Order: sequence, then structure tokens, then C-alpha cells
Amino acid sequence: MKVTVTHLYGTSREVADRARTTIGLGEGQKPVSDDYMRKLYLSEHSPIRTQLYKIKFEGIPYAIGMHFARHKIGVEHFFSTQRTDRTGIDRSERKQTDPVLYEMVANPQAIITISRKRLCNCADKDTIKAWKLALEELKEINKPLYDACVSDCVYRGWCMEHKSCNFHKSDLFKEILHKYRMNINK
Repeated sequence: MKVTVTHLYGTSREVADRARTTIGLGEGQKPVSDDYMRKLYLSEHSPIRTQLYKIKFEGIPYAIGMHFARHKIGVEHFFSTQRTDRTGIDRSERKQTDPVLYEMVANPQAIITISRKRLCNCADKDTIKAWKLALEELKEINKPLYDACVSDCVYRGWCMEHKSCNFHKSDLFKEILHKYRMNINK
């Protein structure tokens, strides 16, 4: 499977300027720091939703792509068709594991929310792998957003699953939680 992430719209300056609007200020002139953007992503304030990213999965198993399609808010999904009249392949012969082309267009809020569920150890293992591949690509173009993408237990500080994997009781969890919260309220 190949994963590509493309930044479609919304610079850090534009996001910061939308934040300035909410407090009655005009547009800024200075470069926007990664630390400022990290804080905006962690706070999940509305200006972050003015950015847009395309995440393209080539050769993703259909069933795994469908896990991502369950996320509705701030994201649009595009799958290659399985229609017999378009592909020449009998739909009844296709398997859930057959590879498809799948793209999502999502804002940072959606990416953070998807991460909460799809990085959880209770998620499907192949879905976790696919999402981690996407996040590694995202890291190359927006590290502050990547840093805000954590599993639900880290996000909440505790596991809320009915059947916990108990990761939230581990030393590694404490380390990741500390890094996630670091310098947010100095």
C-alpha cells in the first residue's frame, strides 16, 4: 500500500490570522512558529479547520478503507468504484480484502479525531498500520499537526474502552502522555 499526503489549502499564517480575528485583531506579519501551531491543534479551536489535506491510499484493502469512511465530520471520502458495469469485474466475486484506491480530504480537526480512534490498540491492526503510514507522511509536511494526533487514551488521559488493552497503565503511556501535554500551559 502506498500513502501520499498533500497539503491542499490553508497556511499557518492564514490559520493564525483566523485566530487573530476571533480576538479582534488584524492580520499578522510575523512567521508563525511550530509551537504556536501545536498549541492551536491541541486546543482544537475553529481556525484549524480552515486547513485541508488530501490523504491518498493506493492499494488499501476495501475493508480497511471502510473503517476510515465511518468518520463523517470534516472529511470527505472517495473510493474507486466496485460497480460491475464500470469495472467489468463481477461485484459478487470481490472480497473485502481486495485493494482499492481511496482518498480522503480532511481538515486538521478530522485528522485529530480519526487518530483518536484509529491509533487505539483496540482498533483493527491493519487499520492502525494504514493510519500510521498516513501520519508518517503528514509528519513530513506538518509536524505540529502530527504531534497532536494521538490515541484516545492519550487524548483523554485514560482509557474509556469497554474492553481496555490496559496500555494506559504502562510506563510507555505515561511517557507519551507527558510528551503530548508538554509545554501546553507553561
